[in-house]
Amino acid sequence: MFNMRKSILATAILAGTLGLTACGGSSDKKDPVVEPPVNVAPSAPTIDASVINDDATGFVIGTLAATDDSTTALTYSVEDSRFEIVDGKLKLKDNFALNFEQEVSDSDSDSVTVTVTVTVSDGALSTSADLTLTIEDVAAEKGVNLYEFDSKFLDGSSVSYSGQIARQSLLNEIKKYIGTLTVENVDANTITATQVESHLNALFADYEAIAENEFTFVDPTNYKQKTFADISSSGKSLSGKIAGNDGSKQTKDWLVEGTFVGWNDFGTEAKTPEGLVKHMFSMLVAQVQKHNDGEVIEDPAGNTITKLFVTPEGIDLQQLVQKHVLGAVMFSQGTDDYLEDGLLADNTKQDKDTKPYTSLEHQFDEGFGYFGATRDYLEYSDDEIAGKGGRDDYQGKHDSDDDALIDLNSEFIFGNSANAAKRDRGTKSNVNPTDFSASAMNAFIAGRKIINDAVPNALSEEQVAAVEAQRDMAVANWEKAIAATVVHYINDVINDDSGDIDDIATGSYSASQFAAFTKHWAEMKGFALNFQFSPFSPVTEENFAKIHQLFGEKPVIVQADIEAYKTSLLEARQLIQDAYDFDAENVTNW
Repeated sequence: MFNMRKSILATAILAGTLGLTACGGSSDKKDPVVEPPVNVAPSAPTIDASVINDDATGFVIGTLAATDDSTTALTYSVEDSRFEIVDGKLKLKDNFALNFEQEVSDSDSDSVTVTVTVTVSDGALSTSADLTLTIEDVAAEKGVNLYEFDSKFLDGSSVSYSGQIARQSLLNEIKKYIGTLTVENVDANTITATQVESHLNALFADYEAIAENEFTFVDPTNYKQKTFADISSSGKSLSGKIAGNDGSKQTKDWLVEGTFVGWNDFGTEAKTPEGLVKHMFSMLVAQVQKHNDGEVIEDPAGNTITKLFVTPEGIDLQQLVQKHVLGAVMFSQGTDDYLEDGLLADNTKQDKDTKPYTSLEHQFDEGFGYFGATRDYLEYSDDEIAGKGGRDDYQGKHDSDDDALIDLNSEFIFGNSANAAKRDRGTKSNVNPTDFSASAMNAFIAGRKIINDAVPNALSEEQVAAVEAQRDMAVANWEKAIAATVVHYINDVINDDSGDIDDIATGSYSASQFAAFTKHWAEMKGFALNFQFSPFSPVTEENFAKIHQLFGEKPVIVQADIEAYKTSLLEARQLIQDAYDFDAENVTNW
């Protein structure tokens, strides 16, 4: 279609020419044929800047331009779903960043090419161009891409959350210890059920009893801290901070029966988050006791269970305990304590009159500490955070201050921050990849910077709103990473080469297949218990209860019921997809 304004003009010129000929009398000359102007496509789109700062979510790259002989507006579109065009500017979407290290690792290049198309308003004509954009490796800077802030009161940093790192380390130690409870190791070291019970209770609830113990979850040789006391001197038990035992700032009373949802059989323990931990400990102790008594524990196919933390019913107690505590302590404390009511704390003076931070700064730091990221988390690629590739000295930890030691308080990646990157890795080749890791970390840094900039003054209403907006973004991406991990393990339960529900359906599975299946089920179930601990969760109470009804309290291993159970798992997956508005391709691929 040609331009309407040009068509009218051509008609007018033609009419005028014909009129003049008529007034002048007859003539043997033929009138010239006037062709209407032909509209042409706009010029190829260009951009006035082509550099992307790495790790900056929503980064605005530059303004697009094109020329056209049409008087109507031009519109732009971009094919790459990581990008969008707003007010004529090409930018990354607000929940996405490009990581220099990851892009170089994936493509051996520090640039990306995106196709931008310019179209005339009637949609008839368009022109596309490939724009090459360079990713700039931005140096780590305090308060920009580094979770580090100078004190306004004393020399040095105002960032501190050692108590949270002590609890992250305790949970890692519990997981490591439970993993040692194999038939071979129990026999070789003459480990008794009484010893197991005593040690688990000390790791969970008696910090002073184990504070001077050297770690086993890492080899402490190259670490700044060797013992729990080196991280934090006293009073940092997991029991003291589990939902219900530290209820001063929490929105629910977890000690009231019925508040904690998703599990019904607590044995002789109270039906609380802590009660579930204790019940799982007692189940593990009972398994070890059976072995001490000479009983051979078998799975339903008759295979000997050599991992004493796996029950014949199909529950992996190592995974279930760890994933539940990640929610009931870390996610609960982070979201429903420090990053909610904690944001009401004072920002005008030194905390306790001696600290390098205000109470508000410290509350925000403690929420961040439970996320588990390093201070320079954005300097890692997702592969490196997950320990799945990249630079050898960035595999879940890095000596960033070059003192030849890893500082657990700032240079080691724990818990949910690792899972965020793992799930991002699972979508990077998809149409709509996620970036939970960068989105959460950028929000944590931005929120803390607003607080730090205001010291020693109270935050204005506008600043409070800005901090809460960043908090909301950090918490939302933290929870999305957990939800995506639940989806990941639903997928593994249904289909995994190491052992899945179809293997169980044969009735003749191996011991290793049973162990893999129970591991994935426990991770699915344990992570899914987490959503209820955040007051910001998009999962309704009705749907949360429905998800856990569909999961059950143990995996289905009866052959006749397996197909129906697979249907239930897929129904639960759909509920999660809908609640978090996950892309269907990502849900399938996680």
